[in-house]
Amino acid sequence: MLTQLGTFHTLISLIAVFAAFISYFRYKDISLTSTLGKVYVFTTVIVCVTGFGIFQHGGLGKPHALGILTLIVLAAAAVAEYSTLFGRLSPYVRTLSYSASFLFHWIPAITETTTRLPAGAPLFDSPEAPELQAIAGFLVLLFLIGATLQVRRLRAMR
Repeated sequence: MLTQLGTFHTLISLIAVFAAFISYFRYKDISLTSTLGKVYVFTTVIVCVTGFGIFQHGGLGKPHALGILTLIVLAAAAVAEYSTLFGRLSPYVRTLSYSASFLFHWIPAITETTTRLPAGAPLFDSPEAPELQAIAGFLVLLFLIGATLQVRRLRAMR
């Protein structure tokens, strides 16, 4: 059973994920120059902040660390997009950072869904289940393939 905060967190995360999907479909990336990019970043920040209130298991855990990492990656992407701090690498830092933040949405989404559903008999009994580790590895592989394609696209644009 989800709390009100958990329900809000889940709904906002769905908005973020849909905004990212549409942005990738339309523009091939995420950028704060588009409304979709702004929606994605804003809702992802909200998801991170609300996640800190959900995952209270006696101290800082993996979900907290992922939330902090996501905020750092989003900040790096925004800095790369609006400054010259990263020089010629700015487009790459921006693109790969936003893509990494999108990956970070999927790890807890898959974990929480498969360890909670179906109700009463979840697919996996623990976030540490080997099957979940394999799924996380597959998601990282998809990220690496997507990142490679994005880097190639950026190089072709130069």
